[in-house]
Amino acid sequence: MQIIRYPKKDDWASILARPAIDNTSLFDLVRGVLNDVRLRGDEAIKEYELKFDKVALDALCVTEVEIVEAEKIVSDELKNAILLAKKNIEAFHAAQKHDLPKVETMPGVTCWQKALPIEKVGLYIPGGTAPLFSTVLMLALPAQIAGCKEIVLCTPPNCEGRVHPAVLFAAKAAGVSQIFKIGGVQAIGAMAYGSESVPKVYKIFGPGNQYVTAAKQLVSLKDVAIDMPAGPSEVEVIADDSANPAFVASDLLSQAEHGVDSQAVLITASEALAEKVMAEVEAQCAALPRREIAEKSLVNSKIIVVKDLNEVIDVTNEYAPEHLIISTENYHEIAERITNAGSVFLGHLTPESAGDYASGTNHTLPTNGYAKAYSGVNLDSFRKKITYQEITPEGLSNIGAAIEVMAQNEELFAHKNAVTLRMKR
Repeated sequence: MQIIRYPKKDDWASILARPAIDNTSLFDLVRGVLNDVRLRGDEAIKEYELKFDKVALDALCVTEVEIVEAEKIVSDELKNAILLAKKNIEAFHAAQKHDLPKVETMPGVTCWQKALPIEKVGLYIPGGTAPLFSTVLMLALPAQIAGCKEIVLCTPPNCEGRVHPAVLFAAKAAGVSQIFKIGGVQAIGAMAYGSESVPKVYKIFGPGNQYVTAAKQLVSLKDVAIDMPAGPSEVEVIADDSANPAFVASDLLSQAEHGVDSQAVLITASEALAEKVMAEVEAQCAALPRREIAEKSLVNSKIIVVKDLNEVIDVTNEYAPEHLIISTENYHEIAERITNAGSVFLGHLTPESAGDYASGTNHTLPTNGYAKAYSGVNLDSFRKKITYQEITPEGLSNIGAAIEVMAQNEELFAHKNAVTLRMKR
């Protein structure tokens, strides 16, 4: 991890650059797997499970017996933690239910909007170095609250053909309809196209490695919607001299341990704090069980010292971090000036870990600068909205002439005629 002092504005873009990711080089390989799954269904999926996940599967679907057994294995302590998180996530996402009221745009012309659930959604939960049961809650609970009729979950099994028990417990608690032992590209293909075992869904959610990301990009071109573009996880901390250097370092490392391509950034106007945080990062990293991963991630990470608070905010909005922690004395004032961020954590006692697990907000967030244009996953991610309009005789009299003029000037005469005929009734 390096300290960069007082960079010029012209250098911000290069300093803030994420680790280079080019999924396009994987497209040919990924496209081949997807096409095979589309054509051969379960047979192809099982072959790829053997090839990539090193497991021979007789059946792809997790049975009720497996779910019951998993519940017995998960400790009461973890169950209670998952259920607490579930309660908070439900509360936050349920509060997002709202429909646009009927609006009379002019006398006799009424418009309104109705939110309806996406009927079938697919959730991808990676295997990798840690069981992401928290992501099950973040994706399945909003889907359930939105009213999705079918919630399909795919996750890679271990070499014994089993799914982590905490993932199964969380899935059951969150109302997942079906769970499948499928990982990687073949899982995305299964949900995008459907197979003998796996139903086709209308939208796919969830993180994954570069192969999964490439697969989601490809299927989204014409086959199925996806949640958002995805990249490695990242955190930015804004801190001043009121911050606890140990807290700040722990926040940076909590992101660094995600993966070798993760990025952690501290932006501050205090050189003294920068030095203290650097020392804490080194000390805390040395004691981490996932030290090797964190150390590689820290190569992509940096501490940036700028001249004042205005520059701190400008650099932050340019970076558009996935997670933003504001550990300052006047954090509410700073937060009001932030325009680009996925999720914001306010004050010295609000770690990014809270949002990852149990505060109630969603941890599926835009990365790689996409926070400039994308929101994190929320209730509306699982809904589509239909607009309605109703015109009375009075309304037609009020609006008809304008429609006729506009249609005629766009040379769409059938459009004009559809109004003209009604006005002559």
